[in-house]
Amino acid sequence: MSSAQPVILGEMPSLSKLYVNAAAAAARRRILGSHNSTALPLVSHEVRGVLADVGNLTAYQHLLGESASDILPAGFIHALAFPVAMSVMNRDDFPLPLLGMIHLRNVVEHRSPVRFTEPVDITAWTENLRAHRAGTQLDIVAEVRGPGEATVRWRGVSTYLAKGVFLPGIDKAAAAVQPAVFKAPDPTALWQLGVDAGRAYAAVSGDFNPIHLSVLSAKALGLRRSIAHGMYLASRALADVGAAKGEAFRWEVSFEAPVFLPAKVALDISTAQTEGAAWLRSDYVAWSPRSGRKHFSGSVTAL
Repeated sequence: MSSAQPVILGEMPSLSKLYVNAAAAAARRRILGSHNSTALPLVSHEVRGVLADVGNLTAYQHLLGESASDILPAGFIHALAFPVAMSVMNRDDFPLPLLGMIHLRNVVEHRSPVRFTEPVDITAWTENLRAHRAGTQLDIVAEVRGPGEATVRWRGVSTYLAKGVFLPGIDKAAAAVQPAVFKAPDPTALWQLGVDAGRAYAAVSGDFNPIHLSVLSAKALGLRRSIAHGMYLASRALADVGAAKGEAFRWEVSFEAPVFLPAKVALDISTAQTEGAAWLRSDYVAWSPRSGRKHFSGSVTAL
């Protein structure tokens, strides 16, 4: 649990309002110059008694290929907690521009099941502001508990990069280590993503970031076309791992290249088991079958 000063929010923040506020803040930065703050806010935001919408859950399960169940998928919980995390980055004392943030990595610990009938308390804060060779990166932590519980049921750490933003007082990052040459394996699945894939995921996640919605809105933010949500891709890979992962697992994903829509995405999942056939781990990697470029990779490991 964070040692940051807790701020209890009366209701779940509206993502659409947060994006509007972020656009206004970006305009102020352009006019007035750089932000005064160079440190992360020492606060956490919390929303209590959050209930999943069953219609939204059903639509999410259908879109991502999750089996019908009253247990919330780990990716759905990420979407449920996302507005609380975003609200911390939308604060006036947050030192980095929210719009244009690049999603680098996620590490989720899905420690115990959460049923859609159970209200949960969601807490989020930022930490670990540090250099990246292309700018400044940080972690956004979200934790989910049952009402009044001390035990964390779900914990997610999302790493984001503010590209081109170098804050004073943060040492420059070391030069990048050249990644190993990626050789595409034989795929176990081939996804066909339509131009509307971003809008479809936005409808079930609430994340209407303009870079995902249309060519026009993406071009307004400097992209040639709209791109798929990183968490849509990662959550779909997690759904493809299937029920073998059980009720408690660690889920990791690292993003390398965006998926411009429409697109075909090739996916390979390899699974490790014990001699007694108990599932231990699944590794996955996704790439463009046309260019061979890796989009993302990750793993799901038993806890």
